[in-house]
Amino acid sequence: MNRIIRTAVQLAINSILAQKTRSVLTILGISIGIAIVITIMAAARGFDRLVMNQLEIFSPDTISIETHVPSSSTGHIDQATGIVITSFRDKDLEAIKKHRNIISAYGVVMGQAVVKYQGESRAILLMGESYNVVDVEKIILESGRLYSKEEEDSLTAVAVLGAKAKEDLFGDNDPVGKTVYIKGKPFKVLGTLAKRGAVFGMDMDNLILLPTRTMQKRILGIDYYRQFVAKVRDRAELDSTVKDLAETMRVNHDIVDSNKDDFTVQTMQQAVDILGSIVSGITFLLLALVCGSLLVGGVGIMNIMYVSVAERTFEIGLRKALGATGRDILSQFLAEAILITLAGGIVGIAFGAFFALIVYLLATANNFVWVYEIPLVSIFLAVSFSAAIGLIFGIYPAKKAAALNPIEALRKE
Repeated sequence: MNRIIRTAVQLAINSILAQKTRSVLTILGISIGIAIVITIMAAARGFDRLVMNQLEIFSPDTISIETHVPSSSTGHIDQATGIVITSFRDKDLEAIKKHRNIISAYGVVMGQAVVKYQGESRAILLMGESYNVVDVEKIILESGRLYSKEEEDSLTAVAVLGAKAKEDLFGDNDPVGKTVYIKGKPFKVLGTLAKRGAVFGMDMDNLILLPTRTMQKRILGIDYYRQFVAKVRDRAELDSTVKDLAETMRVNHDIVDSNKDDFTVQTMQQAVDILGSIVSGITFLLLALVCGSLLVGGVGIMNIMYVSVAERTFEIGLRKALGATGRDILSQFLAEAILITLAGGIVGIAFGAFFALIVYLLATANNFVWVYEIPLVSIFLAVSFSAAIGLIFGIYPAKKAAALNPIEALRKE
């Protein structure tokens, strides 16, 4: 048995080397499909880490209430015009805070403005978040401190810089205690945030935090909120709390029909689950398409093996005339098909690791929290699938070669 295998492998290697160009192209066709499989699975692992990062910033026991254009007219201007619904008021925030299962809640406003410091000028996202944001959201300071309740209540012009905003305006210099100008108005820098990366597509480093009321009155000139964020006391009552808050908002906004809600209530876990479901679906679809391409590569292998059998009919007849059995011939051609696909698998793993690295570099360059990790299951899948393709699509041509009559084969020459 060992002799048969060794002979079959040696003959297969000689045949592959004799047709270098054809063999390389066949291997390349298989390896590209396998590389894409590995890249997709590595990207899926990176996205899992990204999703986990979202949970680290906004825990699963966090509830978000956002403005929403109702399905039928309720007197609000359609958001397509660029006008945001302005019905989120202080009374809504106070009602949310009074719920028995809410530990803390705050209102959010957003905007963008040109921020200047000496000769540097940048258009930066402004986030108005209350002093109690640390009770709900994971905030890590790199330096300095966050603003206090007293500073927010008195509309004090203070700011906390995100990591990128600090770098763009101050470089390596310490900004704490310095004054930046937002819309031409002076704001004292109290601190800087540690790097947080991107959250749900938003760069959390290229922003400046301001007290909500300060931003409402001094920057935007408004008295409404864009969003409320709250943290529950008991996660077991999360679903019932969501229903209660929705009903509270309807009462405050005189809404009877839920189809006319001008808000949406959603947990952060739901948002992450939605993103995960979307990416899982896309990943499955891409893997299905790639598996299809691998099958096409398998058909290519079968075609190559048919050509090889046709070209070597005389050789097959001569070997059988000299005593080679049908089993010897079958082993030779099967070994050739399997070696080609295994080579494709190895090259595909190398390509896949390289492509996954490119994805990682692009993701981190765009400030996403990503990991470079090649799942072992993807390597196992790639190698086993490539070997299976070689075996399945090589067996019929190999059987045809083994079944050749040696006299008729010799006549082909």
